[in-house]
Amino acid sequence: MLVENPRQIGPLAKKIIEIAGDHTMWLFKGDMGAGKTTLIQAICKVKGVIDQVTSPTYTLIHEYLDLQGKIYYHFDFYRLNQLREAQDIGCGEYFYSGNICFIEWPDLIEPMLPQKFLTIEIQVTEDDKRLIKITRNDQD
Repeated sequence: MLVENPRQIGPLAKKIIEIAGDHTMWLFKGDMGAGKTTLIQAICKVKGVIDQVTSPTYTLIHEYLDLQGKIYYHFDFYRLNQLREAQDIGCGEYFYSGNICFIEWPDLIEPMLPQKFLTIEIQVTEDDKRLIKITRNDQD
């Protein structure tokens, strides 16, 4: 999918939610500034999240609630140096909680992930548009 302007982010968020189905692990990949957090904000808006959605770059995790009290977890592992750091903060418990987990910079922690996840890759094109690739891993 190609996103040519910011007005397309809301419809894209709805489409990603449809594609995700019952997947609770959503991995966001892309270069710095590609729009990972912006896309997560749009998805949370569609899902009715009432909390302010911001990047957890320095805290590693943020927790959000929607109008029904459902919990969403947002991780940013950019500053993580070792898998052990994620294990030490109990990421496994979050990942297997059944709540949706939005994960930015997931490469280092992939050994901890459940077999079933959604990957959203964002690539910035030469003309500053965003090319979005969505892949479902449906192994249980």
